[in-house]
Amino acid sequence: MLYVLPETTGDIMVLQATDQLTAADYQDTFLPLFEHVKQRHPEPRLLLFLDPHFTGWQAGAIWEDAKFGLSHGQELFRCAVVGGPDWIEWATSLANHVTRGEVRHFSASQLLQAMHWLNEEEEDTQYPFGQA
Repeated sequence: MLYVLPETTGDIMVLQATDQLTAADYQDTFLPLFEHVKQRHPEPRLLLFLDPHFTGWQAGAIWEDAKFGLSHGQELFRCAVVGGPDWIEWATSLANHVTRGEVRHFSASQLLQAMHWLNEEEEDTQYPFGQA
């Protein structure tokens, strides 16, 4: 199951996954939300909280996730994945090589840090320490 959390606002989408994600979760919940936010904000941000009851993706959900990544993966400004099994760290690292935006994994205890990171603006590294 996939739930839209009340912290969703403006360009930030906050979702909670519990039990197993299904193709219907993508089609009925995530994709309509993404399209709605994308119409108003060119670079949406996503926080996906994999709660302690999350058990994984059904085959159809894996396919929907892959299709989304191929067609919209370049449109996210930042994506924070919070919680989940150990291999999520590896998956988010891999995602950084195939998406334009940043993707990071945070432990479940770092939910607040993930929200802060998601909300930060991109740092200007051209002039470190405020020098122009």
